[in-house]
Amino acid sequence: MLTGALLSVGTAVTSCDSLLDTRPQGVFTSENIGEEEAVDLMTSAYATLLCHYFGNNESFAGPINNWVIDLRSDDALKGGDGVTMESYMHQLEVGNVQSNNDVISFKWRNNYFSISRCNTAIRSLLEAGNLDDKLRRSYIAEMKTLRAYYYFDLLRLYQKFPYFDESVLNPSECRADQYSREQIAEFIKTDLRNSYDALPDTQEDPGRFNRFVAAALLARVDLFTHDYAEAEKYAGYVISSEQYQLYPNFLDISKPELNNQYESVLAVQFSSANSPDQYNFNNCLNCTWSDGNLYGNGDDFYLASQNLVNAFRTDANGLPYLDGSFNSENVDAADYAGNVDPRLDFTLGRIGMPWRGHTYNEKWCRNLELYGQYSGKKPYPAPESPYVKTGIVPWGASSLNMILIRYADVLLMKAEALIEQNKDLDEARKLINQVRAKAARSVDASYTPVDCNPMIANYLVREYGATGWTQDYARRAVRMERRLELAMEGLRWFDLLRWGNAVETVNNYYASEGKIRTYYKGASLSEDELYFPIPLNQVDNAGEIYK
Repeated sequence: MLTGALLSVGTAVTSCDSLLDTRPQGVFTSENIGEEEAVDLMTSAYATLLCHYFGNNESFAGPINNWVIDLRSDDALKGGDGVTMESYMHQLEVGNVQSNNDVISFKWRNNYFSISRCNTAIRSLLEAGNLDDKLRRSYIAEMKTLRAYYYFDLLRLYQKFPYFDESVLNPSECRADQYSREQIAEFIKTDLRNSYDALPDTQEDPGRFNRFVAAALLARVDLFTHDYAEAEKYAGYVISSEQYQLYPNFLDISKPELNNQYESVLAVQFSSANSPDQYNFNNCLNCTWSDGNLYGNGDDFYLASQNLVNAFRTDANGLPYLDGSFNSENVDAADYAGNVDPRLDFTLGRIGMPWRGHTYNEKWCRNLELYGQYSGKKPYPAPESPYVKTGIVPWGASSLNMILIRYADVLLMKAEALIEQNKDLDEARKLINQVRAKAARSVDASYTPVDCNPMIANYLVREYGATGWTQDYARRAVRMERRLELAMEGLRWFDLLRWGNAVETVNNYYASEGKIRTYYKGASLSEDELYFPIPLNQVDNAGEIYK
């Protein structure tokens, strides 16, 4: 995104009955649009990634990084003060999502608001009279990539929804059943393929989309539609560009000073240098509880499940338990005696373990008995960091970018694509091992602030060997690696959805986690509940669009 300008332009609108009828405001005409005016138009569209435009509650309930959707998976608990607090989120974690749920309503509104801004920018760029054709093509490709991101979000969340591009001047005439899911997926992929060809390799302004953003997003879409050969190709383009590399240490994910470096392929840009609107508030309410907390008054939402914590167990060879037996023994606080992957303590708080140079304790847990202790750590820099702001709101905020696609994900996407084709399995193994090697080297007592303490925890993580590396074993390995590496980043539910095992996995999770979480009693998930219904307020206010 365009540094500075992006974060302040056009982030507030008045809501209306149907977001399909939203008309972004502007004063540009085709005659006066040159390069500067075009950048302003794109800035307004890019600003939608901040998810601030309808108010704090909506950015919290429908965030761009989809952590709320993770509550549907086996990775995360709602947290907070109890099941009645933000009950619409509780619906997600027990498989009882209603059509009037705030999450599904806000996600719908946010996506269509953003799509509307993209379409407005594209129409204006097409008509711009003072714009070089090559530049015009590149700018339009940026907007189509951004639009593709939002439509892909809708594709993963809703069974049916209206699709319209810049050629549609009256979106209210579009119907939810006008195109099939397969057709919409192809629209998305066509835009991304064309954008890859039109975009430059690099951009001068941090956050603006280059061709490898389009390629990485396309690889993600191709995996979702099981087009593995194409996913392999486009993930490979990102890797072969040599523009990205893994972080030296896993803790680097949480360092604002490394924004737009190393693994950052697609990231929402934040800054602490100017107005509070530019701070990363997306996960602030998820910050740990106030009593003894160094950041301020967090609400302790989005906690890791015991099932996820147990998944970080490793055997005597430093490998995960791929047969599901990892959940036979609970990893607990710092007194757990078994081996664990060090990414555990970079991902979540455990009582008695370091947290950004301090010690995580029970005072940081809002409702320890109900939700446990495992607060998420990734979105929070060290409390003493100059990039952290406190006192602006009751909780701390920072200039840490929110990475939506990072390089480790791309490596694992290509590995998965190869494995599903039963092709070059050894290459897939090497890609997975690159990610595991980063985890292994992250146990470094000289790395400040230290989050892993080898004097307390038994860290053991090693690479996969060639012996026994069959397609079945490799498939289980890459799926587990995605869970461990990308934990608490809003991707787990979508992985389960595209793998086709969401119902089985989540129902088994309800049975096991329900032994310690009483509110899971009676919870269940069925195949017809995998996608959200069209929000009730949209159906009620939009005439025949959804009939």
